[in-house]
Amino acid sequence: MAGVIGTGNHPKALWPGVFAWWGRSYNKHDPKFQDMFDIASSGKKYEEMVEVTGFGLAPQKNEGTATTFDSETQGVINRATNIAYSLGYIVTKEEVADNLYEEVSRRRVEAVAFSMNQTKETVAANVYNRAFSGSYTYGDDKALLASDHPVIEGTQSNILSVAADFSESSLEDLSIQMMNAKNSRGLNINPIPTTLIGSTSLTYEFIRVLQSDLQNDTANNATNAVKMLGKTLKVCTNPFLTDTDAWFLKSNVPSGLTMFMRSGIEFGQDVDFDTDNLKAKAYERYSFTTGDWRGLYGSAGA
Repeated sequence: MAGVIGTGNHPKALWPGVFAWWGRSYNKHDPKFQDMFDIASSGKKYEEMVEVTGFGLAPQKNEGTATTFDSETQGVINRATNIAYSLGYIVTKEEVADNLYEEVSRRRVEAVAFSMNQTKETVAANVYNRAFSGSYTYGDDKALLASDHPVIEGTQSNILSVAADFSESSLEDLSIQMMNAKNSRGLNINPIPTTLIGSTSLTYEFIRVLQSDLQNDTANNATNAVKMLGKTLKVCTNPFLTDTDAWFLKSNVPSGLTMFMRSGIEFGQDVDFDTDNLKAKAYERYSFTTGDWRGLYGSAGA
């Protein structure tokens, strides 16, 4: 809805008697992208995350024989190009002069800031929304979540082997799958789940599973084994996630899901010499990506 804001855009603002102006100010969600990505600063047009494959197992060395020398090599390369996002508005000099309600003008800046934040949350969430789609691939030509990420020792998976809705048992299965992760040479690593992520539709199911003393939704008088995990696992339910069944476990793997901040949000304003119109705008530049796909495990749901 582009255009210049003039006296005709808010005719009621030219007359006294308006009790309240509503529609631009609401309670905002706490930032979600900060729970879903590790934040890193960026000083370039793009950033690259490059895998180094490391070494394999050490072979037995017989007496008097030479040591076996292994080699490491460059692996998967992921490039994140920082993208600029900007939004502003133009107001006529007459509208500024004749508007009787300061809050209408003041809240325009708040509205732009709100839109910029919503944009960032949407861009961040789309990495998750597209995580199962082969139309959005990374350096290994696979989706972020796939059963066949190519590695030197075959393929590996960061997707639940049998797609399942979130439950105590499926959380156990995905956690165990994460704990059994290996590097590209097939050596065991130790990813630790840090954040449980899903849409707002899963809010109460997350609470029931993680906080129940006994097993959830069963008559068995058995201890809830994942309750201890809930004491260290951060929970993020995100209204920007579009799949109500999909759920994710973010791990502490280095160079996993990363946000590169090239330029923090900036606000500026100026007056056009020819028209005397006031211009105001906001600008921000960033990217969301992943280096190591082991930074995220998930299930698309049943």
